[in-house]
Amino acid sequence: MDAQRLRALIREIPDFPKPGINFYDVTTLFKHAEGLRAAISALAAPYADDHVDVVVGIESRGFVLGAPVALELGCGFVPVRKRGKLPGKTLSQAYELEYGTDAVEIHDDAIAAAQRVLIVDDLLATGGTMEATCRLVQRLQAPVCGISVLIELGFLGGRSRLAQWRTESLICYS
Repeated sequence: MDAQRLRALIREIPDFPKPGINFYDVTTLFKHAEGLRAAISALAAPYADDHVDVVVGIESRGFVLGAPVALELGCGFVPVRKRGKLPGKTLSQAYELEYGTDAVEIHDDAIAAAQRVLIVDDLLATGGTMEATCRLVQRLQAPVCGISVLIELGFLGGRSRLAQWRTESLICYS
């Protein structure tokens, strides 16, 4: 299934969560078995020969995509969550929001030094959450071998914040 067919499975909701914003609802893709299977395969494919050791998925839709990508690549899965959601000892990385800051966390023993990491999420917008996640992985002394996202909002320029990492997206809204 090509990117155009995947894109057709994503529902656009105008003026959500506020006027002027177009929300791309991937739950309509998730409920379509053939589309979900195609998306998982396409997210994994660019990294099939990169010897990925761990896939990191970002809360929450990154969990839905990242875990099956890990299975496809034959490796483990690690969640990155919002502050205060993980039960063990964590590392935290703050990032800027439009109005203020937020943070993501990872267990401090989730990834061994030198394990090759692929980061998966549903959406690349401004790049703040993704950049923070990459920094967390680096703090664990593991290389980020790539980033794979379902949707990229190209008009927000998030890719520019990730220039040092290979970044692949299936669908780009420009």
